[in-house]
Amino acid sequence: MKMNKRASSSQTHHQNGGFQNSFGFVLACVGSAVGMGNIWLFPYRLGQYGGAAFLIPYFFFIALFGLVGLSAEFAIGRRAGTGTLGSYEYCWNRIKKGKIGYLLGWIPLLGSLGIAIGYSVILGWVLRALGASLTGSLFSVEPGTFFAGISSAFGNIPCHALMIFLACTLLITGATKGIEKVNKILMPAFFCLFIVLAVRVFFLDGSGDGYRFLFIPKWEYLLQADTWVMAMGQAFFSLSITGSGMIVYGSYLGKDEDITKASVNTAIFDTLAAMLAALAIMPAVFAFGIEPASGPPLMFITLPQVFAKMPLGNIFAVFFFVSVAFAGITSLINMFEAVCESWQTRFGMPHSAMAAVCGIIALAVGIFIEDGNRVGAWMDFVTILVVPFGALLGAFSIYYILGWKEIGEELSTGRGQPLGTWFCTIGKYIYVPLAVFVFILGILYGGIG
Repeated sequence: MKMNKRASSSQTHHQNGGFQNSFGFVLACVGSAVGMGNIWLFPYRLGQYGGAAFLIPYFFFIALFGLVGLSAEFAIGRRAGTGTLGSYEYCWNRIKKGKIGYLLGWIPLLGSLGIAIGYSVILGWVLRALGASLTGSLFSVEPGTFFAGISSAFGNIPCHALMIFLACTLLITGATKGIEKVNKILMPAFFCLFIVLAVRVFFLDGSGDGYRFLFIPKWEYLLQADTWVMAMGQAFFSLSITGSGMIVYGSYLGKDEDITKASVNTAIFDTLAAMLAALAIMPAVFAFGIEPASGPPLMFITLPQVFAKMPLGNIFAVFFFVSVAFAGITSLINMFEAVCESWQTRFGMPHSAMAAVCGIIALAVGIFIEDGNRVGAWMDFVTILVVPFGALLGAFSIYYILGWKEIGEELSTGRGQPLGTWFCTIGKYIYVPLAVFVFILGILYGGIG
């Protein structure tokens, strides 16, 4: 299979345009990275695995994966001038095995589509909960009853379809321009709304127990392997390192932008989002004596109980679900765009047509897994097997197949000084082996991110 003509090291402009500046690029990447894991998993894991002690391995892995993992995905996208399929083909063409690279690229690409399918179902639940918060019906039923209704088979098709329609419409109206504009609005709004929630929660009687749960360090947990495993998994998946989605955003980045700086900024803002979620959620849960949880039960069962007991709780419930919807839709856009760009470039079809095809596939498959157990099994399969394996393929293809000469040159482009070989050493001998561990440990633990 011949290399697509667009994928050359001299490529500077993508057919879909590019981000106007590094600020727009970082916000788009933060929009992709900030998702459900930051909101319904990180706060619980922080308290569960040692409070502030958990932050030590978490910050370490965030810094490592952000620097050498995230930046590598950005760099190969910009180097190849295209997204997933073309970038893998570009890497493997170095050893004259471009066809193998192309075929391997389908694994992370299908991982992105698989996550998008399950994610859109969950976003449908969020939209339904938002509507119920506005009408007050979220608080008029027994805990769990509302969630049981929206997570039943074929129980939420209109909201599910609407979220897919919104994401695809934003992509159809313009790839890079649409992505950049949406994230410049939604990401600042997300942070502002969560700050409001965190401030309100601070003044709740009994919230101190939540802060103690989150931030009193239990140093003994640092001696437990599970703490390091979960911190590694949380950091890896929180940055949206999938071997696909961030590659396509990298292909839209100008040659004058510093990739490593953008990667570090993305990691910082993603971590701030996770910390904000923790500050807004766990103190409120403890203030009303409700058992903390993780995953969908936290958002759709536990927190509605909290809001029901808070003064003006319906207003803060609206703030919360609007924030979650913002985080979710920006992530969904990235997943769809990874697929759209590759299909557009590979098959020569209009971007708008590919966005519509992605939406149709997501809805056609998603309506059959709207049942909570089915979507849970679907997401487990995709996030435990497909996505981490795709991320591993990406790391291996970049650092071992393409090699440091090319990827180092791309990473140094836009910087004041070129990166030293130390960067390659960390990427090749620390990051790639850790990506292997993430994949293997995810299977053994039944998910670590």
